Amino acid sequence: MEAVGHLLHRIWLFFLLFWLGQGRQMAPPGFVESSCHSRIFWMKLNKLLLQGKFFQLEIYDPHSGPVLLDEKLASRCGYVLSEDVWGNPVLRASVLGCHVANEADELFSLTVNIKVSSFSSMRAAVTYTYPMYCSYASWASREIVCEENYMEVSVKTDVPAVSNDYTVAWMSALPETQNVAYQQWHLMFVSPSGRKRITVSDAVKLGYSFNNSLSRVYLRAPYHSNESDVSVVSGVNMNMITSTSMYRQRWLLLLIDTTVSCPVDGISFTDTTITWTVPRVIPTLVVQESTFLSKSVVMGVDDQVIVNPEEMNYLLEHNETHIRITIPTGAEGGKLESSISDGVYGVIYSINLFLEHTWTDADWQTTKYTIIKSITTPFMPQIPTVINNTVPEERLFNVAFGHFLPDVSLVAITVGNVPFSLREALHHGFKIYETPFSNGTKAFILEVSFDDPYVLKEYVNRNETKYTLLVNYTLTVGAEMTLYYHSAEVECVIADIEVPEAVGSCDEENLYLTLPTFGLHQYWDLYLGTNLLNRHLALTNGYLAATNSTHLILQIPLFAGGLIYEEVSFQKIKARFDVALRKLRTMETLQMFSISCSFNSSAFIICHPNGTIMVSAQMKTVPAIDMSKTKLRDSSCKPREYNEAHAFFKFHVTTCGTSVRFEGDHIIYENEISYEKETLPGQSIPTITRDPDYRLTVLCYYQAKETLVLGAFSRDLATSPPFGSGTMFPRSNTAAYRRVRQALNVVSRVSKDESFMEFYGPSMAILKQPMEPVFLEVELKDESLNVELYLENCWVATSPDFNNTPRWNITVDGCEINGSEFAAEFCPVPVSPRVRHPSHFKRLAVRILAQQLEQVYVHCLVAACSPTNTQPSSTCRGQCSSNREKGFPGHPSGSLQGYVLAGPVWIVAPDRR
Repeated sequence: MEAVGHLLHRIWLFFLLFWLGQGRQMAPPGFVESSCHSRIFWMKLNKLLLQGKFFQLEIYDPHSGPVLLDEKLASRCGYVLSEDVWGNPVLRASVLGCHVANEADELFSLTVNIKVSSFSSMRAAVTYTYPMYCSYASWASREIVCEENYMEVSVKTDVPAVSNDYTVAWMSALPETQNVAYQQWHLMFVSPSGRKRITVSDAVKLGYSFNNSLSRVYLRAPYHSNESDVSVVSGVNMNMITSTSMYRQRWLLLLIDTTVSCPVDGISFTDTTITWTVPRVIPTLVVQESTFLSKSVVMGVDDQVIVNPEEMNYLLEHNETHIRITIPTGAEGGKLESSISDGVYGVIYSINLFLEHTWTDADWQTTKYTIIKSITTPFMPQIPTVINNTVPEERLFNVAFGHFLPDVSLVAITVGNVPFSLREALHHGFKIYETPFSNGTKAFILEVSFDDPYVLKEYVNRNETKYTLLVNYTLTVGAEMTLYYHSAEVECVIADIEVPEAVGSCDEENLYLTLPTFGLHQYWDLYLGTNLLNRHLALTNGYLAATNSTHLILQIPLFAGGLIYEEVSFQKIKARFDVALRKLRTMETLQMFSISCSFNSSAFIICHPNGTIMVSAQMKTVPAIDMSKTKLRDSSCKPREYNEAHAFFKFHVTTCGTSVRFEGDHIIYENEISYEKETLPGQSIPTITRDPDYRLTVLCYYQAKETLVLGAFSRDLATSPPFGSGTMFPRSNTAAYRRVRQALNVVSRVSKDESFMEFYGPSMAILKQPMEPVFLEVELKDESLNVELYLENCWVATSPDFNNTPRWNITVDGCEINGSEFAAEFCPVPVSPRVRHPSHFKRLAVRILAQQLEQVYVHCLVAACSPTNTQPSSTCRGQCSSNREKGFPGHPSGSLQGYVLAGPVWIVAPDRR
């Protein structure tokens, strides 16, 4: 047999040399690899030598010449043209295929022409000739191959002849054979649609291939033909063709079972494994299952048998019903490949497996069953991860982006909406490099300084900066270099900002505040109350500001706006200045800077925001007067402290005869410190009588808007300082008769019910439920009988402070107002033993509608029509009048003014009374 092989080889070599002389070339080294396994020719082309080129394969038949290999020829003639998992073209050919030279069913040869061209039309192609040889002597009685595009069964035909004595009986037993022509092969198919007997030539037209060699008959069939059937065997779908090959001579009738059955599924996937399951026993191939005996099960990858699958983490197992191969996703022998699906990155794993199962049974001596399976997993999304490895102390972002397979490349990045190629990014100062992992994947590392101009910086919390790196990666994925984009946001917060600390000091007349300028107007601003401490506010309040390269110095005079007077006593003031350090965006107060100092002052006036006025007055008269006998307009208001030259008064703007008026954008409260004339002893005359040289007028100014809201005064909290400003000036007593009195003597009280007979005392708590009215009475005292009291503007507030907001109007221009929080209604004032002059009284029922308030006060600005008033008396009735002329907002020109305050009124739930 070996001599025959050498002879055949010499003949074939001689033929090739002659053929090459006709213009054919041998393939270049490394271009083609081949092997012979499981009676299949395996040929692989190196894709690297085919880059940018087109190729075709021709099968060279020694008798008819080259035949182009196309899809139709491949499935019928036993060829498979595909790729391995690495993209190299692979040709597999059955040794029983068309155009294969067969020498006694032991030596097989196949010559392939490989045509390579730079053009798809194959113009100017170069043809490389590649011969392959395969020896295969140990045939099994039956061999079945399940390829990707065809099924093939070959059966031995060395059977003894049938004696003529039994010909009649044989023919009668097999009526189908009666129509078989002599010395012609016929095929009989059995399918669910019935029996079909056809000649070999007709079978070829249906896509089948049937032939016989020296010792074998073989049938090659496509999957899912009209004569095939699909059945489920142990949970696996099997494509089956039941056929009998028949050959008749006068003395011989040859019937060969050429049934073939191959699995068409049995593949399952998990996130980590591929499982391939095939039936261990196929009933159509094993008639007597009780005689079935499995001899060997072998697996392989591509054309290589895997002797010890467990060494490659493969699992090959079989039991009474199944043979199962389990492959970990990404295992050696296969290929993981990156892919993009609907903009999502993922991987696909491919592996080419084969399985050989050899068994015996009573019907067949030995069956060798081979399945070749190319397996590719579905797309498996693998969302990349961004790992922040930043070390804050290094002030450097270190970001890992992965994990990716080697077929992924980073081509560009965008940082802070600015695109960079890799070269531009490196030139800018970014560091970009790859880092490999033990599992064969890699990550891309990006390093960016916190101080890079494209890094976002945001001041957060108290002393921290949040650095944000916005990056968009551009990658190419897979052999097709599909573009893939992925954005990431990485943050790092570090305490790298020092909150400034202020230092305070004082001299005899000023307070000083010194603080660092770092971060001012970048991270923080200074606020005086609710007002931004800027140059305008400083100039308005009389501050002096100086800056150098590192610090801001504020000089605040003792009586400047914005000071808080913690303690005011006779000839002594303790003043405090507060500024808040606030975040620019959130207005959150981070630090309060305060300086408090005590000052000695002989004369001063302080106008508190709650309406309290404190005055330390110096009355310079010759001879000196007794300061204990000084007083305010209301003679009951005496000094709280005094000495020989000074008197200290403390009173509220609603008391002691204080008057109120509006001038421009100010509301002005006025009172007067005076001294009653007395008799003094003289030297030459028994007694003399003299008046003090002057009176001392006290004025407090509070900023206000010129605009009136519904007739009521509204203070602008955004621009006005918390304290008012005050002045004092003496006035000669000789002109006292010319002063026009501006303040009314009015009192207010709250009645316990609508009868206005019993009132709450000063020490009694006023408790009211929501919706329960508060009965307010205002009385005008010390005025002539024909003067009428007029309630100009009344409002409700949560504080006794005249300027407090929010406020709710209950009367405007004498008209009651019904709002969502409060409603008011005038009550009649009949004559009674207590009320002699009803025109000097006004009564108001105020209903509290707001549920959320707990404590309220009722404020009223009042007016009275003087007997000398030039306006008709009918315009001063204390009720609504639409045609009334206005002087002071809301009342007739020239009328007298007053202010009353009632409360507090506590609003309680019904169960708390």
